[in-house]
Amino acid sequence: MLRFSCLVFSRGAARRFASSFSSETALPPNLCLPSNLVDPARLKRPPPPAESSLLLLRKCDAALPAHLSPVRTWVETLENKDSEPLGLTELHPDVFAVAPRLDILHTVETWQRNFKRISHANTKLRSEVRGGGKKPWKQKGSGRARHGSIRSPLWRGGGVSHGPRGPNSYYYMLPMKVRVLGLKVALSSKIAQQYLHVVDSLNIPTSDSQYLLELIRCRHWGESVLLVDVCQEFPENILQATANLKTVNLIPAIGLNVHSMLKHEAIILTLDTVKFLEEKLLWHDQRYTPLYPFRLPYSDFP
Repeated sequence: MLRFSCLVFSRGAARRFASSFSSETALPPNLCLPSNLVDPARLKRPPPPAESSLLLLRKCDAALPAHLSPVRTWVETLENKDSEPLGLTELHPDVFAVAPRLDILHTVETWQRNFKRISHANTKLRSEVRGGGKKPWKQKGSGRARHGSIRSPLWRGGGVSHGPRGPNSYYYMLPMKVRVLGLKVALSSKIAQQYLHVVDSLNIPTSDSQYLLELIRCRHWGESVLLVDVCQEFPENILQATANLKTVNLIPAIGLNVHSMLKHEAIILTLDTVKFLEEKLLWHDQRYTPLYPFRLPYSDFP
């Protein structure tokens, strides 16, 4: 026995079904902006295509997993506001393309806020409050409740029972693997949102902060920018340009952390910083002994 079924489309359903196989957008019409309201100058530069004619300035040195391919992104320069990309660079997928883990980001962010926290809240016990050494009235015969001191926690102005006795430390330490994974997730999230950019260096032609603000506005890097470099001393021009800017900050690569990356909208890395981060973060995936061993000497076999 053969069974036939007929599928009936309405006019709107047929149009949506046909658009799923065409190049039209899948968004509803009420969510699509008209073309005359979209400013092409405000659109970000799209990710590099698979086949680009630009030069590959840096290739990923670390070994890649067989099932993953490197992430490619543009390499820009700070020398000119309107310059085109200088070339391309490859990013290791185990550092810049890990799975998004919001729980890891929350755990590391909470740890960064608390592990240095010290609460100085302190209250006095009944023995520490001044006065109250004499019994306020006799034990019996007055008709009032019996009391032995006016500094009892029952009295106004008396001591506090079970109050905070500072200073108290909230120090605790996360496992190194969790902290490393937090950095990887933060970097991967930024590059997935197109808020991570790579430049050749932090050299700018002038120390004027207005030049840096206009460059950020022309590149559409967002409201706040974090510049990261691996060098021990930053160039003099970039130091003077960011001295009076609250939304543009500098940080060495050795001090890069999850809180700073989440606090800023865009992250700017140099080519040397990318290499430094890949070496440091990938090393934790290959070590076989604890970072802080319980006994010495020890050996870390490859």
